[in-house]
Amino acid sequence: MRILIVEPGSEPYPAEIGDSLEAMQSVVGGLIDAVYPFEERIALICNDEGCLLNLPTNRPLVNPETGEIYDVVQGTFFLCGAPESSEHFTSLTEEELAKFSKEFSLSKLLYLLSFT
Repeated sequence: MRILIVEPGSEPYPAEIGDSLEAMQSVVGGLIDAVYPFEERIALICNDEGCLLNLPTNRPLVNPETGEIYDVVQGTFFLCGAPESSEHFTSLTEEELAKFSKEFSLSKLLYLLSFT
């Protein structure tokens, strides 16, 4: 499965992983949680205990309509496809990789933080 990994303090990068639970847990360093903060059928997979474990602050989640930050992801996370017709996560397309690499770039993060 082709995913986009986003680590704290680093630029996002594409990677290939298996579609097993163990492979996904390995990326985030523990139990996984899937959230769906985008209009697209894209899942953000993060460590379910990121706050409890005091993992490093990573990226904010922003309301696209208001531009306001409504949550912050702790620890490494990744993005993958989440089609409605399947119970399994899937690879991102090249277009999705490009779009979300830009969306979660360090320059965008610095821009967002300059307004808080």
